[in-house]
Amino acid sequence: MILKPGMSCVARFTANQFQNTECWRTISTSTRACFPAIIFDRKAKEHHRNTAGQRLDSSLYDYVKEEVGWRVADRVFDIKRQFGTVLDLGCGKGYVLKHFDKDMVKKVVACEMSSSLLAAAQCLEDVSLQKINFDEEELQLEDSSVDLVTSSLSLHWVNDLPGCFGRVLACLRPDSAFVGAMLGGDTLYQLRCALQLASLERDGGIGVHVSPFVKPQDVVGLLTRAGFTMLTIDVDAITVGYPSMFELMWDLQGMAENNAAVNRTLRLNRDTMLAAAAIYQEMYGSVDEQSGEVSVPATFEVLHFIAWKPGASQPRPLERGSGTVSLKDLGSVIGGAN
Repeated sequence: MILKPGMSCVARFTANQFQNTECWRTISTSTRACFPAIIFDRKAKEHHRNTAGQRLDSSLYDYVKEEVGWRVADRVFDIKRQFGTVLDLGCGKGYVLKHFDKDMVKKVVACEMSSSLLAAAQCLEDVSLQKINFDEEELQLEDSSVDLVTSSLSLHWVNDLPGCFGRVLACLRPDSAFVGAMLGGDTLYQLRCALQLASLERDGGIGVHVSPFVKPQDVVGLLTRAGFTMLTIDVDAITVGYPSMFELMWDLQGMAENNAAVNRTLRLNRDTMLAAAAIYQEMYGSVDEQSGEVSVPATFEVLHFIAWKPGASQPRPLERGSGTVSLKDLGSVIGGAN
C-alpha cells in the first residue's frame, strides 16, 4: 500500500554494567539468561515519545500509526465475541482503542510509557477507559484478568520480548487472544543501505543509524516459547513516498520512531548526510512523468500476529494413531478421480 504524506531501572543498569565485565564471559549460559540483552535505550525512547506528543502539529505524523492501528482493530473485529476488559499495550494516542464500541468492549485499559501520548488517548464515550502510565517492559497486572491484549507499533522497542510475552500470557484469561503489530526486519531498508554506504565512504566505517528489527520467524518462536497457541502471522509492506531522505528523517522524529539503539551513532556529519541523500535518490528515487516531482520510497514492514492463550474450549489435534482413513487409500482415490 502506498500512502502520501521486565526489569526495573536499577536491575537494567546493573545488568548492563555486568555484561561489560570479564566475569560475564566466564559464567554459564543459564545464568546469562537472567540478564536480557540491552538493545534499546528505553529512557531515550520515552523522551522521543514525550517530545512527539507535545508537538502542536503531532497529528501530521500519525499517518502510518493510524493505518496500522486500524488494521490491528480490523483483526479484532474478526473475533466474534464481546470483551469485558481489553489491555492496549503501548497505546500511543489510542490508534487501536478509538475503533472499539460498547457492543464489542466494556472496558479498555490503556498502557503507555509516555505521559504526553497517554493524555491524548481517547476512545468512544460509551466505553470505559482507564489510563496507566508505565513502561511496557514492566507490565504488572493480575493474572487471568484481561479478555484481550492489543499492541500496535510499540513492541519493537522492547528489550526483553520473551519476558513481555510471558507477562501478557499471564494476564490473559484462558482462551483469550493477543493481537498485535510490530515493525519487521525490512523496515526502512532503503534508508539503512544509503546511510551505511555513505558512512563507509565518508567516515571509513559503518555506524548504527537505523534500529534493528525482528524477523517474522523470531516472533513466532518467541510467542510459542511464551506458551501461546494457534499462532497466525502475516506481513504487510507499507510504502510511503517522500521528497527526499531529509523529509523522511523529519517525519520519523515526529512519529517518535527515531533510532534508540544503545550503540547508535549520536551524530552524523553534514557530508555524510548529503552523501546518503544522494545515494538514496540514485538507488531508489523516481520522477513522476506528468508532474516532474522527485520522490524516494520508504518501506515499513509490519508484522501482524494473533496468538491465543490455551483454554479448555479450544480445538485440539487428535491423538497420534487415531485416524480411520489411510492416506495411501486416499491417494489412490484422488489419483483415480483424475
